[in-house]
Amino acid sequence: MQRALILDCDGVIVDSEAIALKVERSLLAGAGLTYPEAEFLSRFVGLHNRDYHAALLKDAEAVGLRLPADLFDQMQAEIWRRFETDLTAITGIDRVVEAFDGPVAVASSSETPKLERKLEMTRLTPLFGQHVYSADLVTHGKPAPDLFLLAADRLEAAPEACLVVEDSVNGIKAANAAGMMGLGFVGGGHADAGLADRLDAAGAAQVFSSHAELARFVSELGL
Repeated sequence: MQRALILDCDGVIVDSEAIALKVERSLLAGAGLTYPEAEFLSRFVGLHNRDYHAALLKDAEAVGLRLPADLFDQMQAEIWRRFETDLTAITGIDRVVEAFDGPVAVASSSETPKLERKLEMTRLTPLFGQHVYSADLVTHGKPAPDLFLLAADRLEAAPEACLVVEDSVNGIKAANAAGMMGLGFVGGGHADAGLADRLDAAGAAQVFSSHAELARFVSELGL
């Protein structure tokens, strides 16, 4: 049975989450909506923006808060301003792809143009070719399994033969719901001290702190 590797983008391939989370939490706090860091990471990382924004609006309504109409536009503008100067690939992602003897895809909650732009900015596009899939392509984003099942179908791999690398609780839940092996990754700049435990609790089969560790794991499996 052919194995396939499916990688999340933000926080796994590119070190974007640390930048985005800093901007988002700062602007939300300025608007009166605050969260403990661990809660914010667990609830919102890995969501498509449509689901993330809907959750924020619901939280604001629950406490009688009206968020500024342009808040989400402000977030995106500031995040991308910082991406242009600070966004980098996470060290060793090329080694993981090279170590895997099978098809590889990116499956991300980012909107398609933004996902493609992040890969271009970090010069990672050639690693994945045409196998770059956004949650724009499915009705239900993570933690639903739809996106990972789509990627498996395009890779012509059975779900049970797929390995998924995720940095978020929502991503691990989506991998498990798809019947795939979810592997946690905590090597991104946003990872706090409790992320590995939260990924483990969400059902990660194993958690890796670097792509060097992940590449060794893939090699030792003979994949």
